[in-house]
Amino acid sequence: MSNDGTRGIVLAHGDMAQGLVDAVRHIAGKGADALVPVSNRGLGPDAIAQEIRQHSGTGPTIVFTDLQSGSCGFAARRCLQDVPHLVVISGVNLPMLLEFVMRRELPLEQLVPFLLAKGRAAICCSPANFENHEHRAVSGG
Repeated sequence: MSNDGTRGIVLAHGDMAQGLVDAVRHIAGKGADALVPVSNRGLGPDAIAQEIRQHSGTGPTIVFTDLQSGSCGFAARRCLQDVPHLVVISGVNLPMLLEFVMRRELPLEQLVPFLLAKGRAAICCSPANFENHEHRAVSGG
């Protein structure tokens, strides 16, 4: 893992973490070595927390989890108690991770709000006004 800037750990269920990190490496190339994928597959809460501690090093680290709750989210937040340079962001998406690898040299105080805004902005619906419609049923007719 690169030592320049904030480290990133993508912690998710199943193969999701590896898939997201592979996609970032494919798209961005640059800085993608700053992300480490960690799956919860076969790991209990203590083992997940140990993986986080092992990969966080001594500098600023963001743990990106797939869900706020569940084993990944709970284990990551538990590590906040004993890893002072750790931040947990839940609800990870690909646009958020791409921005992370491009801007990870920013101080955490600037980087984290930026990533949250980018991640939220990346969620959209087509058509844009779909949320304003009642459920649309499609008849097989």
